[in-house]
Amino acid sequence: MKFAVSKQAANWYKKEMDLDNGDYVQYYLQIYGGIPTSHPNYSLGMSIGKTENIGVKDEVEGITFYFNDDNSWLFNEYDLSVVVKNGELEFIFTNNED
Repeated sequence: MKFAVSKQAANWYKKEMDLDNGDYVQYYLQIYGGIPTSHPNYSLGMSIGKTENIGVKDEVEGITFYFNDDNSWLFNEYDLSVVVKNGELEFIFTNNED
């Protein structure tokens, strides 16, 4: 189970979303529409703010990126890296059972 946000991606969020140190970015799973995932029919959504039940997190450049407990099942089979490629965010899912 690995969730990693690169420094470049954290700085992208800070610039593009006007985030400050201490802010939280929550990713969550939704059916259809959004950032594609490794699971068919599921996509990632995101919101700014903190919930009470953080399950998986990565703190980078003063920002906490996380999934709550209800969505952390994604990491039973897959690792997720958030990086910047060609100036855009890229979400890389890899099977952690290899």
